[in-house]
Amino acid sequence: MTQDYGAGSHLITGYEVGMVRVNETAYHASLIVTPERLDVHWQPQRFEDLDLACFQSLLDNPSEVVILGTGARLRFPPRDIALAFRSRGIGFEVMDTGAACRTYNILMTEGRPVAAALLMI
Repeated sequence: MTQDYGAGSHLITGYEVGMVRVNETAYHASLIVTPERLDVHWQPQRFEDLDLACFQSLLDNPSEVVILGTGARLRFPPRDIALAFRSRGIGFEVMDTGAACRTYNILMTEGRPVAAALLMI
């Protein structure tokens, strides 16, 4: 038997505050995950570090929807970030990181083009 990861190869297999597990590998720093790509060098390490430049790779390589996980609690980033995604027709959703992980998995296994930007705070 093998785990079915849907259309892509990056499934979030676990989450706890300060850690996300992708395909059974634990990550303790902020990251971006898509079905096809895993960026474990995403720069923001605090919510206050978020600015539009942090999301440039997601704007340059658009998904249908981008989910921002803001740590243990829901916090909304600066308005210009959401406006940049909306102006390009990209859905942008903000959730606590646990909800973002669950939502990413649902959309990914449905075969939808999705990206999750997850803060490990």
